[in-house]
Amino acid sequence: MKRVMWEGKLDGLIRFDTLGDRQGLYGIGPLVGLRGEVTIDDGKVYVSRVTSDSTMVVEEFPASSAPFFVRAKVNDWKSIPLPPEVKTIQQLEAFLVKQVDNSPDPLPFKLTGEIERAVIHVQNLPPGTPVSSPAEAHQGQVDYTLGAERVRIIGFYSQKHQGVFTHHDSYLHLHLVTEDENWMGHLDEVSFKDVQLLLPAGQ
Repeated sequence: MKRVMWEGKLDGLIRFDTLGDRQGLYGIGPLVGLRGEVTIDDGKVYVSRVTSDSTMVVEEFPASSAPFFVRAKVNDWKSIPLPPEVKTIQQLEAFLVKQVDNSPDPLPFKLTGEIERAVIHVQNLPPGTPVSSPAEAHQGQVDYTLGAERVRIIGFYSQKHQGVFTHHDSYLHLHLVTEDENWMGHLDEVSFKDVQLLLPAGQ
């Protein structure tokens, strides 16, 4: 993330159709050139792009690439209900701290179910824009507010990767995809309603 935000290196470092067998693969990151968002859910590569300040297009596009990306293979999950008192991203982070027992290893996880609302964003950097700071990297970014939806959220938790695949003030990086696959982006705010938390089996 630092090489993108501070050094302006926006070229694709990883192309997803070169990864071979993608079954059980999960991952999140920005699209090459910071022109959208990428989410991999069980091997399916979803790309979202801005079409206006209130619309986007979401499609499966395995030939896409990303300037940075966090990914993991998980073939077996265990599911636990997210406690009703866990409503926000900050409360989710605190809950995950208890689940991982301060492990230094990044933790992939998934959330499925109903939300009351969410705010997601999609990167939309104008082509040719120089980037040397996070503020410049977020030029053109569009925020979208969602109401009640059924969703899938792909996330990664780590206390050791701030500035690598999480922002400096968070241990989480989350992408949301609605059940109808009409909306997908980086998750900034959420109010959970009835959600299952999936952790790698054996975690």
